[in-house]
Amino acid sequence: MPTLSLLRLIVVLFALFGGFNASAQTQSIPVPAPPSLGAEGYMLMDFHSGRVLAERNIDQRRDPASLTKIMTAFVVFSELKAGNLQLSDTVLISEKAWRAVGSRMFIEVGDEVSIENLLRGMIIQSGNDASVALAEHIAGTEATFASLMNQYAAELGMTNTHYTNAAGLPSDEHYSSVADTARLVQALISRFPTFYELYSEQSFTWNDIEQPNRNRLLGRDSSVDGVKTGYTESAGYCLATSANRDGMRLISVVMGTDSASARIEQTQSLLNYGYRFFKTHRLYGAREVIEQPTLWKGERDTLDIGVAEALHVTIPVRAYERLNAELSVNNPLIAPLEKDAAVGQLRVSLAGELLAERDVIALNPAPEGGVIGRMIDSLRLWME
Repeated sequence: MPTLSLLRLIVVLFALFGGFNASAQTQSIPVPAPPSLGAEGYMLMDFHSGRVLAERNIDQRRDPASLTKIMTAFVVFSELKAGNLQLSDTVLISEKAWRAVGSRMFIEVGDEVSIENLLRGMIIQSGNDASVALAEHIAGTEATFASLMNQYAAELGMTNTHYTNAAGLPSDEHYSSVADTARLVQALISRFPTFYELYSEQSFTWNDIEQPNRNRLLGRDSSVDGVKTGYTESAGYCLATSANRDGMRLISVVMGTDSASARIEQTQSLLNYGYRFFKTHRLYGAREVIEQPTLWKGERDTLDIGVAEALHVTIPVRAYERLNAELSVNNPLIAPLEKDAAVGQLRVSLAGELLAERDVIALNPAPEGGVIGRMIDSLRLWME
């Protein structure tokens, strides 16, 4: 009796990309090196694919200044999403919050201020007082809140980050990195798209004092919708930015520039470079059926397979027709199979460079078929 080993079925999905022909490929635009910037550290990343398009010193631990408040907001948004807070909840302002040094929202001791207004005061006005008030309301003390911030940082894989306060005041044990900040921005936009809209508001008035959003790119580039500025003497001028043009969202982080105008100009240079020379393509949707390979000994003859999350790639402009997708499926696929069981792998490459690799999963459970059907399939497998 012949033995049946586990084979690997290789399927090259030319059809996905419109049936390209190697002899008739569209010439892609040459991609120059990224701009050389004066910032001590910077990074340009695509939001959907995670591909890094430009970088310098991205893992170096640095004073994040008020970029810290992105994590402060992340924690507040998490509490709101979990139902532990409501935007309309009011916070009694403590003397410690009122005495916060640096940029301020100008809240007063004993004021009762809503979570929503404190968020605006922190995000738009960069209020250290608002940051402390939110931290105390959620965790009792700012120090306890910082521990919560560090827990979220660990969850997000921010390995070069540690927080000691909610506002971004300098401390030897308070640091982050360019890459960690970009990762945080990506997670914030992904998890809290509605709350993220606060970052695009261009001004906020509290206590009869109107303050403009400190992110001056908001009024200069219509595609920019966030995120946060920062400055201390040790950090220099910092800016985390996100922009969305025609469905392509980029994240830029610059740290350690020498002026407020420099962080704007260098960020704009990064964004212009990314949008000029790259394009992001959504190849497969989350849980979209990619293939229906043969299923043995099951109630059905085929199995719907796909990827758990949407798959995007960021590639040079007009390089789409040169993409290659290779799907390898475990063969034979034998029922029963649980929903989301890994049944193969999908690899996407361009000119020999692997761009993405994902597990392919069973999109639905595949129970065993009847006795007779299983016997027939066993015989067919034996004969192959």
